[in-house]
Amino acid sequence: MAQFFSLHPEQPQPRLIRQAADIIRAGGLVALPTDSAYALACHVGDAALLERIRRIRGVDERHHFTLVCRDLSEIGTYARVDNSQYRLLKAVTPGPYTFILEGTKELPRRVLHPKRKTIGLRVPDHPVVSALLAELGEPLLSSTLLLPGEELPLTDVDEIRDRLAKQVDLVIEAGYCGPEATTVVDLTSGVPELVREGRGPLGPLGL
Repeated sequence: MAQFFSLHPEQPQPRLIRQAADIIRAGGLVALPTDSAYALACHVGDAALLERIRRIRGVDERHHFTLVCRDLSEIGTYARVDNSQYRLLKAVTPGPYTFILEGTKELPRRVLHPKRKTIGLRVPDHPVVSALLAELGEPLLSSTLLLPGEELPLTDVDEIRDRLAKQVDLVIEAGYCGPEATTVVDLTSGVPELVREGRGPLGPLGL
């Protein structure tokens, strides 16, 4: 049965952040709010956790996972970013955007797209996620909490607890979290290509 933490949305309690980080380090799967929609998150590279997320989401191995990073320098460790890509990332992060980029050898192959060797990367603008990333000292692997057959991600924390109580290890509540997922942009061709319009405005992307 999943644990449940209620955190302050602006000043999350350090004790609960530490406990959440311990759950993640121990191999736990967490449902947490972001600056867009709720997401499933775990530490990077655990094959069993990847399969748990795929099973909950109803997606196959071609699903793009997202690496949630603290800042742009961390993105640069895990993805190949040229100068023009960096300028775009700097203009809109932190924020509700996910960028598809080519992964580096710092990432396990299993988290990359099997053919393209790409991954989603983002820097969210959410105090709870930022505090958790700082406590962990490493990125989180995540996927939008969108269940099979649903058009929008889950937003109601009570519904998340009811439906996922036996499938995740921790549910974090921190005030209202909207239903819009991130705006996803593919940067691998050298020109930004819109994959999914979401919470992030298109204007700053030039799209």
